Amino acid sequence: MSTEEKSAAPRSLAEALRARDDVSLAALLRSRPDLITPVPTDLTQLATRAGTRASVVRALERLDRFALQTAEALAVAPDPASYGELRALMGGDEEDPVVSAALPRAAALLREQALVWGADDRLRLVRTARELLAPSPQHPSPTGLGPTVREATAGMSPGRIQEILAAVGLSSTHDSVSAVSALGDLFADRRRMAALLSGLPEESRQVLDRLVWGPPYGQVTHDPAAHLRALLDRGLLLPTAPGTVVLPREVALHLRAGRAHRMPEPVPPPVEAAATHRPQVVDATAAGQALAALGVVDELLKEWDEGGPAVLRAGGLSVRDLKRTAVALDVPEPVAAFWVELAYGAGLIASDGEADERYAATPAYDEWRELPPAERWTHLAGAWLTATRTPGVVGGRDAKDRTLSALGPNLDRSAAPEVRHRVLALLAGLPEGASPVEESVLARLRWERPLRGPQREQRDMGPARDDDLRSRVARWTLSEAELLGVTGRGALAAPGRALIGAPEAPRPAARAEPEGPGDKLPVHHHTPPVAAPPASAERAAATATAARLLEPLFPEPLDHVLLQADLTAVAPGPLERGLADVLGVLADVESKGGATVYRFTPGSVRRALDAGRSAADLHAFLARHSRTPVPQPLTYLIDDVARRHGRLRVGAASAYVRCDDDATLDEILADKRAAGLGLRRLAPTVLAAQADPAALLEGLRALGFAPAAESAAGDVLIARADSHRTPPRTAPVPVPDGPPAPDDTLLTAAIRAVRAGDLASTTPRKPGPGDGGGGAGDGGEDGARGGELPRTGAAETLATMQAAVLTGEALWIGYVNAEGAASQRVIAPIRVEGGFVTAYDHTADEVRTYPLHRVTGVAELADDAG
Repeated sequence: MSTEEKSAAPRSLAEALRARDDVSLAALLRSRPDLITPVPTDLTQLATRAGTRASVVRALERLDRFALQTAEALAVAPDPASYGELRALMGGDEEDPVVSAALPRAAALLREQALVWGADDRLRLVRTARELLAPSPQHPSPTGLGPTVREATAGMSPGRIQEILAAVGLSSTHDSVSAVSALGDLFADRRRMAALLSGLPEESRQVLDRLVWGPPYGQVTHDPAAHLRALLDRGLLLPTAPGTVVLPREVALHLRAGRAHRMPEPVPPPVEAAATHRPQVVDATAAGQALAALGVVDELLKEWDEGGPAVLRAGGLSVRDLKRTAVALDVPEPVAAFWVELAYGAGLIASDGEADERYAATPAYDEWRELPPAERWTHLAGAWLTATRTPGVVGGRDAKDRTLSALGPNLDRSAAPEVRHRVLALLAGLPEGASPVEESVLARLRWERPLRGPQREQRDMGPARDDDLRSRVARWTLSEAELLGVTGRGALAAPGRALIGAPEAPRPAARAEPEGPGDKLPVHHHTPPVAAPPASAERAAATATAARLLEPLFPEPLDHVLLQADLTAVAPGPLERGLADVLGVLADVESKGGATVYRFTPGSVRRALDAGRSAADLHAFLARHSRTPVPQPLTYLIDDVARRHGRLRVGAASAYVRCDDDATLDEILADKRAAGLGLRRLAPTVLAAQADPAALLEGLRALGFAPAAESAAGDVLIARADSHRTPPRTAPVPVPDGPPAPDDTLLTAAIRAVRAGDLASTTPRKPGPGDGGGGAGDGGEDGARGGELPRTGAAETLATMQAAVLTGEALWIGYVNAEGAASQRVIAPIRVEGGFVTAYDHTADEVRTYPLHRVTGVAELADDAG
């Protein structure tokens, strides 16, 4: 490298960021939104924030497996390392061509994420990432490598090091540093290491084979066996603590043929197709499921229409109420929890907030019912896709060992929306009509976001574990999507594809395709670019498209049923809402499916009569909506029940008026102003009222009477009617998985602000009074370094500004705005008058006016300022 190239090479992450263009900075901030929360003042602060432990951990957890393996290899490589050294660690001595082809992408990703910086000949992993990924006794490296020879011999006596040199045939040196260096060079030399290992007994080779892929630590006694002694004498095993030895990194790399990982995974595992179905069959099946989903949610809301189960003190449904709901919906309890949470997430049910708190339908339910079926479905599906509440965890335990209940707290899992969207995107990458092999979907997700901690360390030691949250959410997504009608027969349907904003799937070549689980389709390594959930505007457009695609798939609602002689009615399809509502009161649902069977019973007919229908109304209703003649047994049933209905009458009164003078009660009844109280006489001295006691008292007092409230002891119990609707409620807000991704407007503003602050903080300036020399950007020790604002008196500030107007020179100023936020700016004063300076602001690239009293100080720029 030439002297000029060396001088141009970045010396820090901040300098590397400073050399990026705006497009590259935007990519960094978009992938790591925590870096602009809040917006940093300059690029130095941005680099500092990018190196904090929390931010680095978050960035590492979002890497795919091969990118993470690349970072792990850099953590065990020399610092800095060349790209060639990194390639050798990833591909081994044989230089695996697949690894070599994938490595540039991984290295570019790490550099884009600001986890790696420097030129290709001096790649540096940020210090925090190296500390997290480098091997240590407390935190073994996922590579299975141990410490280097230099690290392992740090506490070893010089005499012992010289003995090892003699045992391996190296010349004695004058100091331990050169001795350790010579030993390390020997272990890194493939030819000499092969000769050294060839002289070992077979038992010694077996010990090395057990340690080579990790963990690299082993136990020995104070008097080791001969085959262990041979390894210790040659430094192939080095002591780290009494009774503990470690395999040096250089030795392990030789035994691994230079590979840092046992199984590099440069290519994502393919999502395999288990079976294929005609797209029309998939869409029709999904539409049927979608229609059934609307029916289940509607049935649930009708159950809770006049007040549902009580809210537990800690929030949520009790186990008993969930069981009752499952029985009412005729589904298993986990499925009932899904429907309840779906309705809650869509804002259709909520708690009423009363003292005796219960769940009930919200006013939004009435608006939802008025929507067309396709729009009702997209409302539910959209709420499911973006919800962080995860019904699959219901019945589990939280961190305090408390049972997680449906509609209760602690059900939010911030990663759920991203996992749902990614699972559906993987399905969208398959040929249209293809259902996936579930395990291949889980394997792909694990590659895209490898596990952290002990689970990840075991991935090379056996079958992949499935107790991580992402895998469980993925399994739930596949089953919930089928319940909701996003998929049909396991394949993504056209409305579901539109819902996630995926492009239209490529149709396979026309050929006869058998259907069944045994049919295997070609595997697919790549997925269409549906990486992130769409933004709000795109989501609205996607929802509208999904509704448009679903609408023709729904059957037209029917206005008729088929009455049978066995007191049943068959609805051969979905019914119009009015017909379904009346029939649901007049008859009991006996079975559901493609056709719904209703049964008429004395109790159901009585229910219709109680709702205000007369026998004539029921006869006319059945004759109007039946395609078959009304059976005579049904006519007899209605007439028989109607004949006995109403002989005994039971009513309700919210309040009553009792008075010994019946003339007073006559006067009250005759007063037209009392009509709103709903008064009627029950006895000569008793009036019943529909108004509640408080309203009755106020109403009678308004008429000129002086009533008194009567104690409830020994009298009629006055009860408040149950609330049919909650007050207006908003749907639960998803809990974000970290800071939200910034939009283009915010990114543009943030980059502009960072560039402005960086220009102000790095522009060279002339030293002022009290400065130690140098400018903000030349490494001097003046007081303005470290982001401190310049400080000058008011008179000096004014004089310098006025002089700059005459000379046209630019100045470096400190400025505090009205909110108290301090910043540094480079300005070219144009006019100074009335306590204000009008100047061209180089950092903002526009003309601005600043109050002089908010300028903390001013300094002239150095002559070589760029």
